[in-house]
Amino acid sequence: MPETSPPQTAGLRAGLAALVREVGKFGVVGVIAFTVDLAIFNVLLQLDVETLLAKTGSTVVATTVAFAGNRFWTWRHREHHNMARQYATFFLLNAAGLGIGLACLAISHYGLGRFWPALQSPLADNVSGLLVGGVLGTLFRFWSYRRFVFRAAVATELVSPGPGTADPGLAPVPRL
Repeated sequence: MPETSPPQTAGLRAGLAALVREVGKFGVVGVIAFTVDLAIFNVLLQLDVETLLAKTGSTVVATTVAFAGNRFWTWRHREHHNMARQYATFFLLNAAGLGIGLACLAISHYGLGRFWPALQSPLADNVSGLLVGGVLGTLFRFWSYRRFVFRAAVATELVSPGPGTADPGLAPVPRL
């Protein structure tokens, strides 16, 4: 196996460091959004709002907090050409993340709760909806936000055209 040259190693380290910073910032934003979600979900449960409706409402508010944090802090260095498109894509992908959390909650509360009534308690709802569903939804959200919402700018590098081309100058070539 060939050794990695120093420039490649430096590039890999820089890329890994940037990814770690993104994960860290995403985590901070996520903790804030999670706290908002947890507080609102439990207040709504105390007000006897139906379980899935309470989770949906708390997630919508927490999602708005998460969008602002991710847009203006986590991925502020990435492309931001069309905020309406970003906002719509963010919420569409977050709806998929919400679906993951709701599925975990519904399986626990309504499916398994029929056989074990303890799984219909607020504690069990928090564990299934916020912890299990939250972890799975968060993994999906990080991947999808980074890939589809807060995309990296398309870098171009200058390469010389091959022999036989009309322009002897350098031509920009998109690098993905």
